[in-house]
Amino acid sequence: MRVYPTFFKLAFSWMDAEKAHKIGFQAIRTAHRTGAGRILAKMTAPDASLRTEAFGLTFPSPFGLAAGFDKEGHGIEALAELGFGHVEVGTITGQAQPGNDKPRLFRLIEDRAVVNRMGFNNDGAAAVAPRLKDARAALQRSYAGVRPVIGVNIGKTKLVELEDAVEDYLVSARSLAPAADYLVVNVSSPNTPGLRLLQNVETLRPLLRAVGDAADQAAGRHVPLLVKIAPDLSDEDIDDVARLALDLKLDGIIATNTTISRDGLVADSGKVEALGAGGLSGAPLKQRSLEVLRRLKAAAGEDLVLIAVGGVESAEDVQKRLDAGATLVQGYTAFLYEGPFWAAGINKALAKRRRTK
Repeated sequence: MRVYPTFFKLAFSWMDAEKAHKIGFQAIRTAHRTGAGRILAKMTAPDASLRTEAFGLTFPSPFGLAAGFDKEGHGIEALAELGFGHVEVGTITGQAQPGNDKPRLFRLIEDRAVVNRMGFNNDGAAAVAPRLKDARAALQRSYAGVRPVIGVNIGKTKLVELEDAVEDYLVSARSLAPAADYLVVNVSSPNTPGLRLLQNVETLRPLLRAVGDAADQAAGRHVPLLVKIAPDLSDEDIDDVARLALDLKLDGIIATNTTISRDGLVADSGKVEALGAGGLSGAPLKQRSLEVLRRLKAAAGEDLVLIAVGGVESAEDVQKRLDAGATLVQGYTAFLYEGPFWAAGINKALAKRRRTK
């Protein structure tokens, strides 16, 4: 019997979505601080058969938490204790910013989806950097063998003009790369005006080259660099990004971010329209994100690490993406609906599949 969906319905479904997120996240962090998280970590530790190699790192599991849940690095250790093989923090910007006006996070429960227009609300790179450093050191102490991996997702400060975007990304890269296991350039959120224009390959090329150089120099080592793209790109644009990534020798691509599409939703169209602008995530994105993954795999072959995200709810979804060419898979929206043992359940089911092959 699955208890959490009933708990969600009673405790969270009626509550403002951003408030519910804060309460849930605080509960996870409290479990860590009280020591309960360490007990959880022993219960949820991924089976050794799930260890995955990607861009020179070993991940305890191919399944991790996508950017957006922990925007500022407040709960990396606590989230790792739930069984995620990696935790991607962010999106973090060069300057602190409050994000867009509230309300800005909405659930479409009947679609198992979320609409958000958060707008990269975060404390800024300088404030987040020491949290990442502390979390990385703590994970190294706590996990004698393979520790959970820390990804860092960076984006453009809203007030920075597009022509100054490169330097803004470099502020984040220089501050955050030393404590990052890998770095992601986010040019695909629909909630920062003009940001998606940076996905144009002529604009993207100098940005990625500059960020990669700055990150490696700041860290004194190679920091794996990936770019995160939107599901709304045309097939031709997806091919162009893949070719650019290969040309620049990027480590990988994350596919995909949220979508601006509202096609195929079960929720009342009037209700959806009333929510306004924002990126849609969750189950409705499942098919398109898988199509983008397959397109990237066909274009890149074995030369790029592909991280699949979008509509991932179950071990079956994770396995489909691994079979389609992903090395790693991420989820986020289903975490809100499935609860704290979601990642552990997926890991357990994946390990069982591998044992019975």
